[in-house]
Amino acid sequence: MTDRDFLDELVDERTARTPDFPAMVEAAERRRKLLGTLAERRREGEQSQTAVAAAMSSSQSSIARLETSATDARMSTLDRYAHVLGYRLQYHLIPEAEAGPAVVVHGAKAQPAQPDTG
Repeated sequence: MTDRDFLDELVDERTARTPDFPAMVEAAERRRKLLGTLAERRREGEQSQTAVAAAMSSSQSSIARLETSATDARMSTLDRYAHVLGYRLQYHLIPEAEAGPAVVVHGAKAQPAQPDTG
């Protein structure tokens, strides 16, 4: 038998009160993976949090919170963040039984979005 720790007990307790708790944890993990991937793409593109924030009309601290916390970011914020990095988020409804990885990145390295000049 495996040793159970405090986290196991906490999950059991929360699941007893809210049967959907494991699904909520899984959804939060998918969001965290997406935010982690966006942060990774930002670093690969050698863009600072400050530059991304400016392009999004946001603040560096907001970008830092997006990248490092388990925040429940708005879809519109994720769309803007991806756009600044030269990506587009796509949403797909997939039956649970057919679901694959939480984040899939297609194509070659994206280029940061260029500001509108006209």
